[in-house]
Amino acid sequence: MKKLSLIYLLLFISNKANAQSGCTDIKANNYNATATINDGSCSYNGANISPATTKNLGAQLPETSGLIFWNNTLWSHNDDADIKLYTVDTASAAVLQSYTLTNTINKDWEEISQDSAYIYVGDFGNNSNGNRTDLHILKIEKNSLLLQSPIIDTIYFSYSNQTDFSATGANNTNFDCEAFLVTADSIYLFTKQWIAEKTSIYVLPKTPGNHIAQLHSTINIQGLATGITYLESKKIAVLCGYSKTLQPFFYLLYDFKNNDFANGNKRKVTINLAFHQIEGITTSNGLKYYASNENFATLGIPQKLHTFNLSNFFSTYLNGIPTTLTYSKQASPLTIFPNPAKELLQIVIPNELIHSSCTIFDISGKARINVPFNGIQNNVDIHTLVAGMYVIHIDGQYEDAVFIKQ
Repeated sequence: MKKLSLIYLLLFISNKANAQSGCTDIKANNYNATATINDGSCSYNGANISPATTKNLGAQLPETSGLIFWNNTLWSHNDDADIKLYTVDTASAAVLQSYTLTNTINKDWEEISQDSAYIYVGDFGNNSNGNRTDLHILKIEKNSLLLQSPIIDTIYFSYSNQTDFSATGANNTNFDCEAFLVTADSIYLFTKQWIAEKTSIYVLPKTPGNHIAQLHSTINIQGLATGITYLESKKIAVLCGYSKTLQPFFYLLYDFKNNDFANGNKRKVTINLAFHQIEGITTSNGLKYYASNENFATLGIPQKLHTFNLSNFFSTYLNGIPTTLTYSKQASPLTIFPNPAKELLQIVIPNELIHSSCTIFDISGKARINVPFNGIQNNVDIHTLVAGMYVIHIDGQYEDAVFIKQ
């Protein structure tokens, strides 16, 4: 097995030259089984989803406009005047507690996000005339917030390609924003384009001060983006939004690289809740999602908290991500032969691994075969695999084994 580990890098380099690009998502209608590099070309049939549960949201949040999950509870806020953050019970949707952001003004708080140490609140709603020059994000230290003595910094920004600040009139600008996410070193804004019905992605530092938000890319979501949630470790971001006729939707972004959100898989899912202004979305595991809608008094729709199960869309992708492909100090306990192999691979294991399993990944990190270990010697049919290098991964403190399919 040491010999296999030593050739891993050389094989990776040689196979990368022969790697094939295409759609790698098995749920897409143009899935390419021979592709090892996702090129963002996947296309999907139309889909819709209904909430698993719905609860009326606490009366303190009629204008709920964002959601995060932190400290085992939900956090939300209103988008007009109110300078409080509220914690919300995940089961009952009742408001548990409020936290006042002292010495702030809520001109138009439209979104909330977080990293490990800070909560961020975006005061960047810009739909009234499209000409705000005081767009900013509040950066609140988490521990101080819990102590009801919030330490708050401010991140000011302007859009790199907005040069005209003439008043546009209500809901007539492409420089509105209601969604953003925070990564290890940056903030990504997802605009709400009232005219184009797309979302443009801008990036800026997450440090206090004055910044120019640089245009990164644009996605044609055919709707109005109102919120986003992000799992950086799993490369999943889910936008929520609605059409101009208030038909809400989710827009799924996943399997992208280096926070290039526009160049991975993109799928729109209609939400079966007509005339609901879905404004906030969050998740803790990438499968169960919480979403909130504002009060729509004209139609008698109160503010609500919904849960959605997106397993049907994400479970295959998430199960294909290895929990670790890094090498540890303990050598692989597997003996594999022949190597290279054409049709059949034999994996011999020690007694302690019987009744466990392994997963065979291609060089792009996509799971191809799951192998249950029912005995010491296990025969694996690999005739459907394309020629190339593969990694055999087992849970535990072991190196991965490598074999070549001819």
